[in-house]
Amino acid sequence: MKKVLPNIQPEESLSRLFKEFFDSEKAGGILLVLCTIVSIVLANSNFQETYFKIWTVNIGNLDLQHWINDGLMAVFFLLIGLELEREIYIGELSSVRKTLLPVSAAIGGMLVPALIYLLLNFGTDTQSGFGIPMATDIAFAIGVLSLLGSRVPLSLKVFLTALAIVDDLGAIVIIALFYTDTIIVANLIIALSIFGLLILFNRFRFNNLIPYIIGGIGMWYFLSHSGVHASISGVLLAFSIPFNKKDAESPSYKIQHFLHKPVAFIVLPLFALANTAIDISGNLKYVVTQISSLGILAGLVIGKPTGILLFGLLAVKLKMCELPQKVRWRHIAGISSLAGIGFTMSIFITLLAFENKEAINSAKLAILLASLISGSAGFLMLKLFFRNNGNEETG
Repeated sequence: MKKVLPNIQPEESLSRLFKEFFDSEKAGGILLVLCTIVSIVLANSNFQETYFKIWTVNIGNLDLQHWINDGLMAVFFLLIGLELEREIYIGELSSVRKTLLPVSAAIGGMLVPALIYLLLNFGTDTQSGFGIPMATDIAFAIGVLSLLGSRVPLSLKVFLTALAIVDDLGAIVIIALFYTDTIIVANLIIALSIFGLLILFNRFRFNNLIPYIIGGIGMWYFLSHSGVHASISGVLLAFSIPFNKKDAESPSYKIQHFLHKPVAFIVLPLFALANTAIDISGNLKYVVTQISSLGILAGLVIGKPTGILLFGLLAVKLKMCELPQKVRWRHIAGISSLAGIGFTMSIFITLLAFENKEAINSAKLAILLASLISGSAGFLMLKLFFRNNGNEETG
């Protein structure tokens, strides 16, 4: 693991960690696209049967897809939790004024898509899918933004990152509140007791990572047998790991630094491969005929940018916050469209919301189509804005 020199200032460490995160997400986003294409091609080729069987291989009492979605994705949520922790302590969420714009925009970007979906699906068997269009895929969104190169102001990259992280937190809360099975109280109490013990370790400045890792595994096991989705253990573990904003060698920094590349280049690509193995020929017609799919499309493509712009504009007009340096409303419009790229979190929530295979596959296709439309629209808008206004120094 690369060591950070002790004479580096916290601000320099922050810039380095943010750049490392952004760069890993950028490359990870490109890899996600490739994995998705490969998975869909294989799922609709002569190798279809063999490819589908790969993900049903039994390991222990669970199949491979289940281990990826419930096991490896807990690691993804751990990284999200660590990112959120960093933003709260020393990042864009470290002060009320910095926080209000991305938080307001993220809230709008969650509420409006959910309302659009519910307007189309309320009272039906698919109303439980309201959380699907609420999510933003940070890796894909940053990957698309990175294609615009150095013309993008750093403040706009930071805004997108903060927006997506708050969005992820919202998705985690939605999962915890609405996508849980029957609660097994005893296992939940054990999991929360482990979390409480880890918090005590934190308070007493116990910086050895081994107890936290062992405790995290324990939390994952008991949460997975409690009815609460096991991925939440990753977030709980993240907030129990000590963070020292004056020390780039704090345990939180070390594990976050270590996880960037495994998550970007192993966990998320495996998730994409395992969950985009869709037989298009048998499900494409449902994308335009099922109200659940239409709700997802409308929520991500229309609801996301509308909610982000409306709530962001309201927060600025009420003088609760202001636009970041070198960022204009046309840029926010482009970023809002990029936020309609749901993918990872949207597919993850789909698996929790639906049990019917047909509904799951049509929802996945709707997510892919909506993400393609949103990503293309956001990219073209931003490219046009930057081309017409140079490097946007004067806006």
